Amino acid sequence: MKWGRFIAFLLMAAVIIGGTAGSVTNLWKSIPLGLDLKGGFDLLYKIEPLPGQQITASGKQALLQAVENRVNNLGTASPIIDLEGTNQLRVQLAGAFNQSNARKVIGETAQLQIYSSAKIDKKTGQITGPAGKLLATGNDLKSNAHWVQDPNTGENEVAISFKQASKWENITQQFYQKPIYVFLNGKLLTDPVIQEKMYTGDSVISGPTLNSVQACNQLANSLNAGALPYNLTLQSQESVGPSLGQASLQATLWAGLIAIVLIFIFMIVMYRLAGLIADLALVAYGYVTIAVFDGMHVVLTLSGLAALVLGIGMAVDANIITYERIKDEMRNGRSLRSAVKIGNKNALRTILDSNATTFIAGAVMYWFGEGDIRGFAVALMISIIVSLLTAVILSRILLLTFTNSNVVRRPWWYGAGKGVLKNDEAQV
Repeated sequence: MKWGRFIAFLLMAAVIIGGTAGSVTNLWKSIPLGLDLKGGFDLLYKIEPLPGQQITASGKQALLQAVENRVNNLGTASPIIDLEGTNQLRVQLAGAFNQSNARKVIGETAQLQIYSSAKIDKKTGQITGPAGKLLATGNDLKSNAHWVQDPNTGENEVAISFKQASKWENITQQFYQKPIYVFLNGKLLTDPVIQEKMYTGDSVISGPTLNSVQACNQLANSLNAGALPYNLTLQSQESVGPSLGQASLQATLWAGLIAIVLIFIFMIVMYRLAGLIADLALVAYGYVTIAVFDGMHVVLTLSGLAALVLGIGMAVDANIITYERIKDEMRNGRSLRSAVKIGNKNALRTILDSNATTFIAGAVMYWFGEGDIRGFAVALMISIIVSLLTAVILSRILLLTFTNSNVVRRPWWYGAGKGVLKNDEAQV
C-alpha cells in the first residue's frame, strides 16, 4: 500500500466535497434567473423603418444596442433582448418593476431636435411644429444628461452637454436674445430665449412637461441611450407571475435532484468504488458548471436547467464508457492498474467523438436558433466542456491515484465480475 498516493486521493476528495458544500448555495443564489423562473414581463415589438428608410442588419444591431442601453437604465437584472424573424424584437425583463414605465422607456424614439423657428397657429398662437433650420439633434449630445434643480427657482431641469462645445457656442452666438425651439418626438418641449453666449457646451433643458424629478430622469435616460434608429410598435405583452416561475423552478429542481440521486446510486451499485469516484467527479462537474454560469452571467431558464441535467447524463456516460473499457481489459488478462491505464486511454477517443458531435449540434442551435433555443444551446455547450474537464480528466486523475495506491486490489471493487483475473501484478 502506497500511503502517499492514498493520502493524495483523500485530499482531492476532501477539496471537492468541502469546497462544494461550503459555497455552492451562495453560488447558486447569485445566478440570475430568467423570466420563466423568476417572473416578469415579455414584450414583442415590430420594427418599422422611418419614412424613406430600409431595415438593415447594421441598423438592427444599432437598435439592439439602443434598447439594451434603455433597459439597463431601468435597473432590471440580466434582461434578454433578441431579434426574432426579420422585423421583430423581443424584450424579456425578469423581476418586479413598473411595467408601464418600462414600455414607455423601451419604445419611445426620443428624437430630440433643436430648430431655429417653429410654425405657429394664427388663431390659438400655439406652436404646432418645427420649421426653419435644424440646428442640432440628440446625436450631438454627450451621454451624461441628468436631472438638476435650479438653485434660484427650484425648477426641475435636465442638464446636457454637447460633444462639440463649439457647436453650442455658435448656436448661442447666432441666436443671442432670440428663441430656439426644442422638440422631442415632434412635440415642443421648450422654446427658451438665449440669454448669454455659452462656451463650454453645457446647458439645461426645462419646460412644462419636465415638472417632476421622474420626468427629468426619464428624459435624461432616453437622451443618454440615444434615439432608436427605427420605430418600435408593441405587438404583444405578457406578464409572468413570480409564483408560476417559482413553481416551475421548484419542480425542475426536484426532478433534477431525484435524477442525480438515482444516477449516483446506479454508479455505486454497478461500479462500486469506481462508481463512488465517478460520483465525486460529478459533484465537481455540477459545481464548476454553476461557477461558469455565474462567471459568464448566464441567465438561467428552464431550458438551461434541462441542459444542465442533460450534461450530468453525458458526464456519467463518459465514466461508464471508461469503466466498461477497463473491465474489457481485465477480462483480457491485464492487471488492475494496467487495465485502468489502458481502459482510460481507449475510452478517450469515443468520449471525445461523442461530445464533439453534441457540441457541434449545440453550436448550430445557437447560430440558427432564437430565444430559449439559444439559451439551451449555451448551457449545453458549457456543460459539455465542463464534463470533459471533470468526467474525463479529473475522474481519470482520481481513479489512477486511487488505483496506484494499492488500497484495493480486487477487480470486483471496480465493477468486474468474478471471472476476471485477480493478479494485480500481471504484465501489460
